This record gives sequence, structure tokens and C-alpha cells, in this order.
Amino acid sequence: MCTVYSMKSFLCCCTQEKRVPEFNSMFSNLPHHPRFTLRLDAADPGPAFIDRRWRGQSEQRREALKTLSGPLIPFFQQVPPDVVLALPNADPLSVRNGDAAWPGSPFQRTVGVQTDYRDSEAQTEPYSPEYTLRPGTAPPELLTLASLKWGHGLPARLEEVEMIERARMKRAWEATLPPLNDLTQLEKRKKMMDEMERKEWAFREQEIEKLQEARLALLKQLLQQREAQQEQSTVKRLDLRFSQQKRQKESRLQKIHRDYVLSLRKLTAQRRNVEGKLERRDIINDHADYASQTYAPLSRRGVFPDRGTERNVVKSRFLNTYQGLLDLEASLPPSVLEPRIKAPKPKESKSFIKRSERREVELLRTYQALKDEKGRVKEKKPLRFLYKTEKPVPRPPTPEVDMPPEGSEERDLAVIYLQKLLRGRSIQKQMLEGREKRMELIQELRTTHSLQREEQELHRAEKLVILDLQRQREQHESRTSQIEGYVSGLLGAELVDMLDFLAKELVRLQDERRIHAFTLLAERDRRLQEAEESGRRQVEERRRREEDEIFRQVVKVHQATVDLYLEDIILGTIEQTADAQAREEIHQMAQELNDITYAMEEKYVSTRQFNQANDVGLMLQLVCRSRFSNSMC
Repeated sequence: MCTVYSMKSFLCCCTQEKRVPEFNSMFSNLPHHPRFTLRLDAADPGPAFIDRRWRGQSEQRREALKTLSGPLIPFFQQVPPDVVLALPNADPLSVRNGDAAWPGSPFQRTVGVQTDYRDSEAQTEPYSPEYTLRPGTAPPELLTLASLKWGHGLPARLEEVEMIERARMKRAWEATLPPLNDLTQLEKRKKMMDEMERKEWAFREQEIEKLQEARLALLKQLLQQREAQQEQSTVKRLDLRFSQQKRQKESRLQKIHRDYVLSLRKLTAQRRNVEGKLERRDIINDHADYASQTYAPLSRRGVFPDRGTERNVVKSRFLNTYQGLLDLEASLPPSVLEPRIKAPKPKESKSFIKRSERREVELLRTYQALKDEKGRVKEKKPLRFLYKTEKPVPRPPTPEVDMPPEGSEERDLAVIYLQKLLRGRSIQKQMLEGREKRMELIQELRTTHSLQREEQELHRAEKLVILDLQRQREQHESRTSQIEGYVSGLLGAELVDMLDFLAKELVRLQDERRIHAFTLLAERDRRLQEAEESGRRQVEERRRREEDEIFRQVVKVHQATVDLYLEDIILGTIEQTADAQAREEIHQMAQELNDITYAMEEKYVSTRQFNQANDVGLMLQLVCRSRFSNSMC
């Protein structure tokens, strides 16, 4: 059954429903304008080697039984290699305990297995059975929640409840809509739908605002948490830094204090022996001074006086326990517990005065002397250098104005206002009196003015004629001014062109003259450069000839030196060769003469020996001279 159920789950999972959104009605909740459509997606999660064909119930059951039966493998229990079994005392090949037969091990064993697809893998969501609607019946309200799934709307929360209530209201509103076949109520239907759409948009805006507020609140909370964490980490870091600095400060202060104490000790030791003399230890002073090293040795010098003091501690029951203290107190006499204090009597001695008393007497004398000195009146001494100080001229007294009495200011203002009224009234009175005095003259002027109406009309006509003439003259002047403006404009244009031409010609002439001057300067510079180049060329040629002559002379000197050197070598070689050859020939001639003389001595007598020897010597000299002269030549 497990296999059959798993196969059903597998076949159900082979096809999945996929929601395809409709972009035209993506935000619509109307049933006839759905937001999405369902499409079957042939997603096959199973491996490719599994057969997808349906082979019937019996064949499926048969395969399941084959799978449950397991493979036909002989049963054999493996023994670990590190386990040593105890050997039996009896023969292992004999029958045990008198049994008739040896019970053999089973040849097969049934092993329980599972399918490839387990329930936990196939059933990912709670099971919901299939349903069918009876024809002609309205779908129940429960089917509106079919889109909700576990983890996506289920279990229902406050938002889902509000959505359900809103869907109910929407269905009630759809029931109140006029039908589409009623053409008379299309406008009403359109208005109702527009109003509902506005409400939906307003509701969506509220949801968006709520979502934004929730996100903003979450963002604020996260920012506050981050700031709190940063502040906490900063405080921890500052506390750690403060503690480190404090420890460093304390260690530095301790080191400074130790160095200070050490330097003080060194200075004290140096002051004791400024001259640097070596002093022996004064044993008497050391024993007399209870602060010396004899009584209180320093531990920094390797002496620990408190070592082993626990051996000198008195351990007694009377001192360590309360009952012992009570017994010790009871054993003491009452005279010990009652203190007896007697005031000492001052010693009177006439011959000796204490140092404190002498000091008090000296202090009293000093105080009395200071008091007498302070009470004396000092005599004023005359000034050594007298001079007169000029006092400044006193300033004149500042004039003062008496304060007006109360109420006088209001009275003054009232008087001033009354004066203004009186002056205005007097001026008005004078004008009226002048008009009454000259009333006759005024009447006469009025009559003469009325009689001159005709003259006034003539003057008015003349005025009109004069105005016409002025207007004509102004028109003529304006016309002449326009003509003069046109003429002056034409003349100005001609003058501008002519002046422009002349200015350009002047500039061109100046440029030509400047270019001519530049050419002359360039020609002059070229000639100067050519002259300088020719001079430098002549100097270079002269220097080259001099250097060639110097080189020839040097080569000639070198050649003469080489010739002399070779001549000396050749002459020396010739002399050495001639000398060697002459010596060799002389040796040969001497050998020949010796042979001749030895032969002649044997033949001739001793008397002729001397003459022959002289003759031979002369002959030898002649031969040598002749050969030497030949060799020199």
C-alpha cells in the first residue's frame, strides 16, 4: 500500500499548476476579470530511468512484493577482526550437548525496505481532497479560500479575516450591479464600477501607506538598535581605554614614586659623604640608633627580619579562648585590675632653669621690645628736595536751570495754540478789509474785461494763425532735417569708406616700409654673418695649415728619431759582429802562429828563435792592421 500511495503521489507531482499573471487585469478582484490564469506545467521531478506507463494494479502489487522480499543473498554474520572468540572445551565438530543434529543457519532472510519516494518527500503540504460541484449549484464560500496555502495565508490572521470580509462585501456589491443585458442601466453600472474602482485604489493606497509605515518603523527600530549597539560598543571601548590609561597612569605614578624615593636615598647618601671618603662602620652608633640596620634591616638588602617569627608566638589557652581569658582574669589579684594614678609633683630647683622656661622669658622680652618700638612716635624729617606743585585752574560753575512747576507746560501749550488762532484770525480780517477797500477797482476791472470780448476773439484768431504758421514751420524744419540727415548719412558713408580705404592704405604702406626695413636689416645681418663666417673659415684654414705643419714636423722628428735609433742599432750590431769576427780570426791566426812557432822551434836552433819570433810578430801586426782596416771599411 505504501508503494501504491507513493506512486499516486508521484503521478500527482509530475504535473504542477503554474499561475500566469494577466497584465491587463493584474490588480483586479472581479471574477470575470481574473488576475491570473492556471496552467499545467509538466515538471517531472522523477529520474529518467523510471517507467511512466500504467501497468495495472496486479503488476504494481507484484513489483511491490518483489521489492519487499529482498534479494536472495545467503545469510552470513560478519565477525569484526579485532574480536577474539573463546574456544569451546569440546570438539567443535562433534554434536553439542548430545543433540541429535546440528541446527544449520537460515539460507534466506526477509529484509524490510522502502520505496524510492517517501511520504515526507511526496507530500510537502497538508492533504486536501479533490472536490466536484453539482451542476446548477452556486460554489460555496469556502472555495474562495482555495488560493490560501499553508504558510501563505494559513493559519488565518487578522489580515486574512479582513480580506474575507472585503470579498464578502465585493460579492454583495456584485449582486447589486445591474445586468449587462439591460441597456438602460449601463451608465449606472459604469458609475458604480468607477466608484468601486476608486474605493479599491484608495484601499490599495492605504495598504501601501501601512506597508511603508511598517517598513519605516522597522527601519527606525533597526537604526535605533544599530545606534544603541554602536553606542554600547563605543562606551565599552571607551571604558576599556579608560581602564587601560588608568592602569598605565597608576603604573607610571608608582614608577615615578619609586624613582623619587630612590633618588632621595641616593642624595641623602651622597650628602652624608660629600668628600667621598671611605668610612668604617661605627658599631657603637649602630647599636645606639634603634633605626639602624642592626635593629631594623632592610628587606631590599636581602635581610628578612620577620622570617620565622611564628615560632616566637605564644600559644596559650588563656590567650586564645574566651574561657581562658575569664580564668586568667579571675586568677589575677584585684589590685592589678584597679588602676592607681598619682599626679607627679613638679620639681623645684633654684639653681637650674629649664630650656622651655628660658624660651618663654626670651619670647616675653622680645614681645615687649617690639611693642615699645611700635608705640614710639616717629619724628617727621624735612624734605630733601622741595618743589612747588601747580594746581590746575578751577572749572567755572555749571549753569543750572530751574525746573518748571507742575502744570506750567500744559498752560504754555494752551497759550501757544491761542496765539496761533489769534494770528490766523487777524490775517483773515486784514484780507477782508483790503478787499472792501479796493472793491471799486475790482468792479472796474470786471467791466473792462467784459468790453474786450471782441478783441479777445481777434487775439484768439491771431493765435490760431500763429499756431498754424508754427506748425508749418516745424513740419518744414522736420522735413529739411530729414533731408539733411539722409544727405549727412550718405556723406558719412562715403567718408567712412574713404577714410577706411586711406587707413588701410596707410597700414599697408607702413607694413611695406616695415617689411623693407626688415629686409634691409636681414640683408645686413646676412652680410655680417657671411663676413664672420669667412673670417672664421680663414682662421680655421690657417689653424688647419698650422696643425698640418706641426703634424708634419712632429712626424719628421719622429722619423728622424726612428732613423737615428735604427742607425745606432745597426752600427752597434755591426761593431759587435766585427768585434766578434775579428776576435775569432785573431784566435785562428794565433793558433796558426802557435803551430808555426812550435814547428820552427823544433827545426831551428835557439839563436834564430828570437829573430824569427820578431819577424812573426811583425807579420802578425801587419796582418791585424790590414784586417782591421778592411773591417772598418
